[in-house]
Amino acid sequence: TTSNNFLHCQDNNYYHRTMTNHINHRRYLDFLFLADATVSLVFGVLAILTPHGIIRSLGGGEYNHSAHEVFRLYGCLRVAVGWITFNVRSVDDGRFRKNICEALFFCYMLQAMAVLRAQFTDKANPINWIAIILLTVIGGAYGRFRFGAGGDM
Repeated sequence: TTSNNFLHCQDNNYYHRTMTNHINHRRYLDFLFLADATVSLVFGVLAILTPHGIIRSLGGGEYNHSAHEVFRLYGCLRVAVGWITFNVRSVDDGRFRKNICEALFFCYMLQAMAVLRAQFTDKANPINWIAIILLTVIGGAYGRFRFGAGGDM
């Protein structure tokens, strides 16, 4: 009976550790979703409302209507991502949350690669390096939850 009690205690400790890890992973992922949602919503709204003068100054003094429209459309996508990541925090389906993390991982990594390509094929810009680092870090965080969390979400 002593050995059975010992095994039962070990099972309870394993269960407690597993549940604690699950809760911590979920809390961290929910924080990542909230942070991403906040930044995405703010950036998206600012991108949509960016005046012509700022686009002109970013374009080296010339206004490019097409670039402005693409920037606004990107802003719309950021607002949508912000809305999705804000609302996915209340979803309890771990498989669905994993799929969201996988999609966002690839989305941020592809954006980082696109900016990296622009950095090396056009005039170098220090803002690009900041964007590359931020996009890679955010994508890596989602990748950690998708590929490294062992399904605890």
